[in-house]
Amino acid sequence: MSINELRSITTFIRTVELGSLSKAAAAQQISPQAASKALGQLEEYLGVRLFHRTTRSMALTEEGQRFLDAAKPSLQGLQQALLSVRQTREDFAGPLRISGPRTVLPSVVGPLLDEYLRLYPEVQPDLQFDDRIGNWVEERVDVGFRLGHAPQEGLIARRLFPMQLIICAAPSYLRKYGVPHTLFELATHRCSAFRRSDGRVVPWSVKIGDSIQDQPINPAFCTNDEAFELRTVLAGEVIGQLAAPSAAALIRSGRLVPLLIEHVADNFSLYVYYGSRAAVPARVRRFIDLAVDRLTDSSDFVLSAAELAASASKQGRI
Repeated sequence: MSINELRSITTFIRTVELGSLSKAAAAQQISPQAASKALGQLEEYLGVRLFHRTTRSMALTEEGQRFLDAAKPSLQGLQQALLSVRQTREDFAGPLRISGPRTVLPSVVGPLLDEYLRLYPEVQPDLQFDDRIGNWVEERVDVGFRLGHAPQEGLIARRLFPMQLIICAAPSYLRKYGVPHTLFELATHRCSAFRRSDGRVVPWSVKIGDSIQDQPINPAFCTNDEAFELRTVLAGEVIGQLAAPSAAALIRSGRLVPLLIEHVADNFSLYVYYGSRAAVPARVRRFIDLAVDRLTDSSDFVLSAAELAASASKQGRI
């Protein structure tokens, strides 16, 4: 059913209810001419007259009464469905589908979601940990988080903060194996690496001058799980290149020491993205607003140059 057909049927039923085509037009906030045209289009489509018209009154024909009896319950059901969807758009209840990489969702989105649920306990989060970039529409994601450059076309994206990749180690590792002072010296150290699902080892990304380059490593430890890699680095078994959201608090507390800080890569950023500015349900909009407010350039997940330098200076005291 097209919108024009819906308007024609609505005009017909409102005319019956109010006893006047002009009153039906006013109730729908359309002109009398538009109401008359809508009713004429409906009669033409059905091939029957629905009203007996005089200059002073309108009365249903037999066909008009039959059509009213058949159409009114269906129209009421459709109107109720439309009202229900509009109300849902403003309700702070229902599902909230969030997608993002494993690197981000636990450490960054976890605390954000805790705060959101304290405000809106009737919302039902549905979190999908996914390092790939899937089909956002088919998977019915309300809000996504992605690392890298701005997400695919057709999505609205807000940059939150730069994603620093920091080479670091536990103090116990540095006491046992020493401190690397150049990228070249990493070849003699025990390094961890992330292994993709296709079996490839991901090289570290390092800043050299104004460019970002791959730094191949000969890993002493590989995993496809960032949490397990962090655990192994904290145990003092390996040097790792860790994302700042996982490492920042541990560096500030002294449990990790940043190394080779002049090579910290920060060319990628974290983005929050969604599908439409106008048709976003209220529960989704509030989550997006909270994410932008709490995470944009958040010092919780970004270490300043001064902080990195101060933490790196601890190497001399290990």
